Amino acid sequence: MLQHAEPAAHAAEEAGHAAPEAFDAGTIILGHVANSPIDHPLIPLPTIAGINLSVTKHVLMLWIAAAVLLIVTTIAVRRYVRRGTMVPSGPVMGLFEYVAVRIRDEIVAPNVGSKWVNTYTPLILVFFLFIVTANAIGMLPVFDLLALVNHTVLHLPEDSFLVQVTHGGTTPTGNWNVTAALATISFLTIIVAGMRAHGFVGHWKNLVPHGTHPVLWILLIPIEIMGMFVRPFALTMRLAANMTGGHIAVLAVLAMIFIMAESARSAVVGLGMAAVAVPLAVGISVLEAVVVVPVQAFVFTLLTAVFVGMAIHAHH
Repeated sequence: MLQHAEPAAHAAEEAGHAAPEAFDAGTIILGHVANSPIDHPLIPLPTIAGINLSVTKHVLMLWIAAAVLLIVTTIAVRRYVRRGTMVPSGPVMGLFEYVAVRIRDEIVAPNVGSKWVNTYTPLILVFFLFIVTANAIGMLPVFDLLALVNHTVLHLPEDSFLVQVTHGGTTPTGNWNVTAALATISFLTIIVAGMRAHGFVGHWKNLVPHGTHPVLWILLIPIEIMGMFVRPFALTMRLAANMTGGHIAVLAVLAMIFIMAESARSAVVGLGMAAVAVPLAVGISVLEAVVVVPVQAFVFTLLTAVFVGMAIHAHH
């Protein structure tokens, strides 16, 4: 009996290895929105003071966004210098000036006031341009196309740079670490703005409204200090959650094609689901590109300007 059982067990094990793996939607979705694994970085670098400085997918995307923004703004500004006039020419220069003027006149000036508008407009403008650039680049399926080319034509090994660069999400603003770093800059700017407007002591005295009875200080000071940290936390979570949520929604809709086909064990069911899921995914992608990408950059810059203005005009 044992002699017959061993071949049967061996055959069952081989059949198990030969059977196709079930479609894992969770792994696929997380693989397209999360950062590339730190234990397999794109560019390995040493660990300094406990911090791994290796370049991952999101670090690479930050570099790309910064490079694109630097090149475009440098070209636009140099054209002003060459022409010797401040009148924009061409769509890029016109769009750049339109955004800069709107940020200054409609976001920064109403919140910080005319005295400080030229001081904080450059920072707020950089926030908006960088976030909208990073958001927009994350919508381009360049790395997905590279993965498709490698799968169908190149067949490169798994440890090659091209294969590794296709792993992980392409939207760095969907990474909590990136948005936390941006929010930290906002947090420090708020403190600096308050101290520049009222002095070091005056800024911290403004935590409590003037005329408040000293007994209430015990209650108000902890609440105000907590509020100081809640603001950058809200900036961090809002931007990262919205950018990640849009990609997850698209991937979840597309994953339904394979889930339904596998559940019904029928390619026809999968094709029927694709007729519904693909147009829906395209619609969500268009909505994200047209609305979510610029709106999230706008909200982040607007709230930063509001918080800076609150620190400057604490008495109001």
